[in-house]
Amino acid sequence: MRIVSEAKEKAVWDQFLLSQTSRPFLQSWTMGEVYKRIGQEPVRLIIKEGETVRGVCFAHIVPARRGKHLSIPYGPVLENCATWKNMEEGLRELLKELKRIAKESGCSFIRMSPFWTKSDALDANFKAMGIQDSPLHLLAEHLWYLPLVEPDPWSVFAIRNPQSAISSEDALFKEMRSTTRNLIRRAEKEGVTVTASVDPVADLPHFLKLHDETRKRHGFTPYTDSFFRAQVEEFAKTKNVILYLARHQGEVIASSIHMTFGGETSYHHGASVISKIPASYLLQWTAIRDALRRGDHLYNFWGIAPEGNPKHPFAGVTLFKTGFGGKLLELTHCRDIPLSSKYYLTRGFEAVRKWRRGF
Repeated sequence: MRIVSEAKEKAVWDQFLLSQTSRPFLQSWTMGEVYKRIGQEPVRLIIKEGETVRGVCFAHIVPARRGKHLSIPYGPVLENCATWKNMEEGLRELLKELKRIAKESGCSFIRMSPFWTKSDALDANFKAMGIQDSPLHLLAEHLWYLPLVEPDPWSVFAIRNPQSAISSEDALFKEMRSTTRNLIRRAEKEGVTVTASVDPVADLPHFLKLHDETRKRHGFTPYTDSFFRAQVEEFAKTKNVILYLARHQGEVIASSIHMTFGGETSYHHGASVISKIPASYLLQWTAIRDALRRGDHLYNFWGIAPEGNPKHPFAGVTLFKTGFGGKLLELTHCRDIPLSSKYYLTRGFEAVRKWRRGF
């Protein structure tokens, strides 16, 4: 008998998640605590077949002005197991429960951004279940990542830009774009020092100050300071967050927040001042080397612009990230499940917003 129920045990949840090929920290138990801190109620559902856990799904209720909805970041995570022949049925039961919870919470739609590729068997069944493409993306759908071990842990997902996984600092450095290598060396010659904070909670104000400057410079809609504090404080409890600080002549000129979970290091947030000193390059290289020394199996740079779109808002950061070498992982597009007529007002608003922002 398959049961979809509210998850109660953190250990069971994370044990299952860590056993999967894809283990996004955004689906970790701790991430639910982050959203709880900022007033977005977490929903944690677990799928069992007998005593065997077959899937988990973390969601949170977003009280957005454009439309209250249930958001599922990089989930659900379902077991990719040949012995589980009823995976599609399990997903249907999960969606049924998600719809019930969302409607009872007054949501007008569910927004799901699965960590699946377009070729995934489940993806082909989405439209038949009343799940349609979202006008916007929820999370990055074009991920740039660097394998740190052999075999490449995401090789079953990777679509193009194949190259051998590398497991030494020298080899990683050689695989970089020559310009990137030169900028790393230049930062070192200019006297830039990069350190991983021993107390990320206490040092977070350095990042927040730089992030505010970066936001004003680029004009993007940022996460709130309360979100950053909640994320750093909650993940610091489990030692799954690293705050890097790059200094030049005693001044912090670049900073980043990296999440570490299940052998994956994710470059999640970054900020810097306007400077001719290429501190961000040395910061990234330091983080990559640290991940390698920890024995992590991959380094996730997160989102880049899709190929052939030079006007995309991520175009600038794409050149920066891809310079370190790596591969592209293309995920399926974000999907929506309408629950009321209010959803279509939100959809129209977001379609205009997407066009204005250049996505």
